[in-house]
Amino acid sequence: MSGAPMPAPDDPTPPRPAGASFARENGGLEFDRVSFFSDAIYAIAMTLLVVDLRVPDLAPDAGGVALFAALTNLESGVFGFFLGFLLLGRYWVAHHRFFRLLGRVDGRLISLNLLYLALVAFMPFPVSLLSQFSANVVSVVLFGLCMAAISLLELVMLRYAAAAGLTRRPPSAATLRFATLASGTPPLIMLASLPLAAWSPGLALLSWLLMIPVGRLIDRRQPADFRDFAEAD
Repeated sequence: MSGAPMPAPDDPTPPRPAGASFARENGGLEFDRVSFFSDAIYAIAMTLLVVDLRVPDLAPDAGGVALFAALTNLESGVFGFFLGFLLLGRYWVAHHRFFRLLGRVDGRLISLNLLYLALVAFMPFPVSLLSQFSANVVSVVLFGLCMAAISLLELVMLRYAAAAGLTRRPPSAATLRFATLASGTPPLIMLASLPLAAWSPGLALLSWLLMIPVGRLIDRRQPADFRDFAEAD
């Protein structure tokens, strides 16, 4: 008597259920793919910043003063390159620290990360726009909105990962409140400054320097267990 073979009851590779998460350890290939893909997007975005660098259109016998003035002109792209590299570098460090907190990823976090990376890849455009039209309200607003959106998505991903149990160590309520305050304050300052750009784009940009003293004040409220959460192994 013949029939369909019965599946072995001790099958070591059962099908993965829908909505499953991918762990960092024990063959976490999918976790590593998300991390490596994120790093690749950052590398491409930071490399694209150099495209806007232009050699000054001067005579071959131009003096050093004229060449220096041309290089320091906003339209040369040098300012935009270093500004964009500094900002994207800061975001990459924050993203790296966030992934250190994770023990696993799931489909929803991957989707949020893709949206976040889309804004990172877009970032060279508003940086270039700002370097060429620094006194234009539209360029300042677009730049501010892009930066605020990236920062807010950092916060959304952190809150989701904590709620979904994706972090290596569950954060305490105090740690989560502190992380929310520390991550949410910079984009709020950026968004609050945008109406000021209609009157003075330069002043709107300068107002972002408030993030430095405000950030230091927030750091003083760091709970005792925050470092244990941030440096979980």
